[in-house]
Amino acid sequence: MKKVGKYAVGRTIGQGTFAKVKSAVNTETGESVAMKMLAKNTILEHKMVHQIKREISIMKIVRHPNIVRLHEVLVSTTKIYIILELITGGELYDKIVHLRKLSENESRWYFQQLIDAVDYCHSKGVYHRDLKPENLLLDYQGNLKVTDFGLSALPQKGVGLLHTTCGTPNYVAPEVLNQQGYDGSAADVWSCGVILYVLMAGYLPFNETDLPTLYKKINAAEFTCPASFSSGAKSLIYRILDPNPKTRINIEGIKNDAWFQRNYVAVRHGVEEEVNLDDIDAVFNDIEDQYVTERVQDNDNGPLIMNAFEMITLSQGLDLSALFDRRQEYVKRQTRFVSCQPAKTIIATIEVVAESIGFKVHSQNYKMRLEGVSTSKMHRLAVILEVFEVAPSLFMVDVRKVSGDTLEYHKFYKNLCDKLENIIWRPTEES
Repeated sequence: MKKVGKYAVGRTIGQGTFAKVKSAVNTETGESVAMKMLAKNTILEHKMVHQIKREISIMKIVRHPNIVRLHEVLVSTTKIYIILELITGGELYDKIVHLRKLSENESRWYFQQLIDAVDYCHSKGVYHRDLKPENLLLDYQGNLKVTDFGLSALPQKGVGLLHTTCGTPNYVAPEVLNQQGYDGSAADVWSCGVILYVLMAGYLPFNETDLPTLYKKINAAEFTCPASFSSGAKSLIYRILDPNPKTRINIEGIKNDAWFQRNYVAVRHGVEEEVNLDDIDAVFNDIEDQYVTERVQDNDNGPLIMNAFEMITLSQGLDLSALFDRRQEYVKRQTRFVSCQPAKTIIATIEVVAESIGFKVHSQNYKMRLEGVSTSKMHRLAVILEVFEVAPSLFMVDVRKVSGDTLEYHKFYKNLCDKLENIIWRPTEES
């Protein structure tokens, strides 16, 4: 069996563009962990050293029972190894899909854990910006674990508002969609409110198939709660999904709410641990002199810049449901690929290919909506693509089904990728 330091390495449990994830065991303690392996040359090639070092450091600092923990970072001559808490219960999203919706009591229990975790991160100046059920994992006891924090969302000195638009549209606060400066804490609270609604209803409060209508409904907070919601739950959700961030309830207000307080047991942190970042410095110091400083993006309405560590964790990562249900690989809700071509070339190529296979194309900046032709509106396949800048020479295309049959979508996605072979970047195969 292969060993990396004190870790005995097991089978591959996830595969992404930049990282391979393997199960591993700490031979000194017997603890099972997840080991993400990154190739140094890939990080250097795409000038991601500064981003990744900074973001991994922050992730190591954020330590809370309801947040996936980063244990340590190791390095060899060719690879960086990120040792993470192993989470085996899958996504909360899958539980909602399986049960259709959760009871109010169970929904409240998960929501309480989510608010605790988000409150803790905000106290550290960290804002998630992409909270959704797919980023909420469950451990073997069913406890909530938040993952994929947008760790670049840290206020700079003297700057109180964030400006990057990011996150999944259905869960994003109106002030973020409007591309104005926004308070990261208030934006995260909105996303938590949407999640609470989804847990209890089994569907989204804002779920239009075309983006302009979706944005309009989010901006107006145009939604209704099902009759099955208790008056306490309705009241809290309406106060959270307030389109005005200045009057929206904050986390302190949520924690003092009578509905939230029911059976609430605040999480015990214990003594605040002193976190040592020497291992991260050691990993990156020997390669920092091999890269040039990244350019600052010009304000030319180019693609959004994606958080680099978030990009690395976009693989199945810590969602180990595929270990238990092999059908998972056929029904993923999101798919993505990477290209080294200029963003405008990527968009233009996708437009040509999509039209050639019979899809109507609607483009706006670096977002596209593709609609298949079908006699039935109910089963018509509709797809949204968005281009993100990961590094100056690297772009990720995120592809998301918004309506239609899932298997039909994956046939479409495979066909699309086959026809885009000349612009898709693939890493060199490594063990």
